Amino acid sequence: MPSPTMFDAVLVANRGEIACRIIRTLRSLGIRSVAVYSDADAGARHVSLADAAVRLGTANAADSYLNIPRIVQAALDTGADAVHPGYGFLAENAEFAEACASSGLVFIGPGVEAIAVMGDKIRAKKQVAGRGVPVVPGVADPELSDSELAAAALAVGFPLLVKPSAGGGGKGMHVVDGPEQLAEAIASARREALSSFGDDTIFIERFVSRPRHIEVQVLADNDGTTVHLGERECSLQRRHQKVIEEAPSPLLDEATRARIGEAACETARSVGYRGAGTVEFIVSADAPEEFFFMEMNTRLQVEHPVTELVTGIDLVEWQLRIAAGEPLDFGQAEVRLAGHAIEARIYAEDPQSGFLPSGGRVLGLREARGDGIRVDSSLIEGLDVSADYDPMLSKVIAWAPDRDGALARLRGALRQTAIVGVTTNIEFLGLLLADEDVAAGRLDTELIGRRLSTLDFATVDDGLLSRAALILFAASGRETPESPWQARDGWRIGAHAATLFRLRVSGTESEQVVAVWGTPQRATVSVNGQPPLTASIRRTEDTDGLACRTTLGGRSVESCWLFCDDVLFLVEDGRSWTISRVTTAPRAAADAIAVPELRSPMPGAVVAIAVNDGDLVEEGAAIIVVEAMKMEHVLRATTAGRVELHATVGTQVARDQLLAMVVPPAAD
Repeated sequence: MPSPTMFDAVLVANRGEIACRIIRTLRSLGIRSVAVYSDADAGARHVSLADAAVRLGTANAADSYLNIPRIVQAALDTGADAVHPGYGFLAENAEFAEACASSGLVFIGPGVEAIAVMGDKIRAKKQVAGRGVPVVPGVADPELSDSELAAAALAVGFPLLVKPSAGGGGKGMHVVDGPEQLAEAIASARREALSSFGDDTIFIERFVSRPRHIEVQVLADNDGTTVHLGERECSLQRRHQKVIEEAPSPLLDEATRARIGEAACETARSVGYRGAGTVEFIVSADAPEEFFFMEMNTRLQVEHPVTELVTGIDLVEWQLRIAAGEPLDFGQAEVRLAGHAIEARIYAEDPQSGFLPSGGRVLGLREARGDGIRVDSSLIEGLDVSADYDPMLSKVIAWAPDRDGALARLRGALRQTAIVGVTTNIEFLGLLLADEDVAAGRLDTELIGRRLSTLDFATVDDGLLSRAALILFAASGRETPESPWQARDGWRIGAHAATLFRLRVSGTESEQVVAVWGTPQRATVSVNGQPPLTASIRRTEDTDGLACRTTLGGRSVESCWLFCDDVLFLVEDGRSWTISRVTTAPRAAADAIAVPELRSPMPGAVVAIAVNDGDLVEEGAAIIVVEAMKMEHVLRATTAGRVELHATVGTQVARDQLLAMVVPPAAD
């Protein structure tokens, strides 16, 4: 498509990954982009991506991203002729849309009336019900007192859902199971609604059992053409906020998809909608053929990438084109859904602490890549993740020809992702996607609440400490040199000496001593004198030196790491560990730890073996004799145990080649 000719420059009135995503489309269309930022975001990615950037104010959103006069003035000062609000902040603010219009700026979104009607959930329900769109039974009368509202709600039947008329994100929502809870829920909902949205109007509706949250993407131009782009399943939520979304829904059949799509289009038509919007429905998992209108979001949605991937339609581009006056050049019959797409939202939060937001500095970063993988991100190394704004950092989206393939790709992409220095929900996302009900598409909005306590989060164990020590060992530059006299791997005449690491994992009190022998490519590791395991480490080739594969006792693990100031930041399967190297133990302590491996101290040949495979021997027993340059060297057991031979008489051996192991009784 040719670029829209009506916009020379567009100001993006937002931050984070959505600002970056909008700027990407502006750049592809040859439109100049203008970013805005607060003091907290002076070094943010969206600021550097844009062609121009304007400071709005302090980190306080009211002084920056919610400051309508300053944003409008920034657009005028930079020569922008349109404003894209993204989502959140002022995206659904009718006053902001009106301020843009009165200043001669095009607001890239619907008209003021559509924003106002759909921004009031009570008014919206009445509006769409009048057009035949099914709504959840309930009581929606802002004139009723609390006692009158409670009395009217009794006729609806329990369970009930008390909801604020303004706002979203689950704030102020309360499920009520019986009449004794109703008065308190109404009072709480009013207080929370007033605090969050400045409006204490609430309404009550039937709470749908086993609810599924399904939304439909619509596009409408200025000529009245309205189409839907299929639905998205958004049922995986925590605290009424979406975590994983997919398109299409695994619940709906083609007939229901057509019906719910037409209901969404009729909702948009009821307010003369233009641009991109989303109509949200509640559907019972027990009766998927029934759906009820919840609300309409008069903006782009966080989860819009899954729709883009299954339709091939750039929603931001069409927002721009429609705002510039262009008509849709396709109809409903031309919309085709191809394959399946699933999105996971990465948040700076700790799922094991009730999803409390976290912060910190991004010290290292590895983002997923590969076929069928898309990442919408605002992350850069060195970014300070502030608690001033929403904790979402990025979105990882996977497409495949079918749902199973998309799930597999997304799980793999999350395993590739590492954000070092900030606690995230990546491990939680991976565990959730592996849940058998999620894999089977048996979803509802309460699933996460039921599953959270059963998820198998990683814990500190000897394997983790061993891998950490091996990474530290490799990070210290211990490569295999040409000469043994240049080595720093503990080589000496006799058994190799161990390199010791005294490690402490953040959040734990105990310190563990981990011993490493050999080289990073061929090592032995022991924690607190426990039976040692063979180990190795190698860098992976598709990263910026941050990722490696460690093999411990035959099991391989992908890790991402950063080592600085005696602290190792280690990420495995999305779980972040902070491991401190407390001190290096004295050489005498290392000498006291017996290595079970007997390796050749030099190139040569095995000339004698004093024991049989499987024999039990005592510490100090002669095991193998190696001859080199007419000199013999006797390898003796450094611990009592059972012999495992790895060579025979006459074998030509290289320096450091494993010849035998003496496995201690505890490991035998």
